[in-house]
Amino acid sequence: MRIFLAIAFFSLSNFSFAQGKSFKDSTESYFKKYVKDHEVVTGKDKELMSFFPVNEKLRINCKFERTLNSQWFRMESSGPVRRNYRTYGIIHFTINDTAVTLNIYQSQDLMTSPQYKDHLFIPFTDATSGEETYESGRYIDLEINDIKTDKILIDFNRAYNPYCAYVSGKYNCPIPPAENRLSIAIRAGEKSFKKAH
Repeated sequence: MRIFLAIAFFSLSNFSFAQGKSFKDSTESYFKKYVKDHEVVTGKDKELMSFFPVNEKLRINCKFERTLNSQWFRMESSGPVRRNYRTYGIIHFTINDTAVTLNIYQSQDLMTSPQYKDHLFIPFTDATSGEETYESGRYIDLEINDIKTDKILIDFNRAYNPYCAYVSGKYNCPIPPAENRLSIAIRAGEKSFKKAH
């Protein structure tokens, strides 16, 4: 499994629908693979991993706005190590008649890696954070080639927890900047891990 900054880059953005499978079936297959291959949660603890019901309405074709000449900044982290990121672009979409924007970030370190040079990610919190989902937020992984001119498909059903959601004090997990802290609830993707840690 791909790992950077102790975050599982469980990016299956290229995970295509199997022939004959519905969106719901394909997403549930993704959940099963995600749990099976998880490197931090092991053994019986995998049974404590849970997800919202699949919601195709939260697979959203968003408007993408490229952010040119964005400055590098050190993103806050759950640990002592902070890394440089920049805003690669902004997405615009609507949920339940509410206009929403989120920043997409690019890692300066990953740009030097041939394997991850095109990696982008969205860290975010929403109204479920600290209640139904991990309090410090969840992530969505993307690739630059997921952007089609001024559009990008964002599937919140693939939102996942950072490693810090499972083990406290061991990992340096980026904390979503203020711009990515939403007041609306996004009930899709991974829920809180219920085991005390």
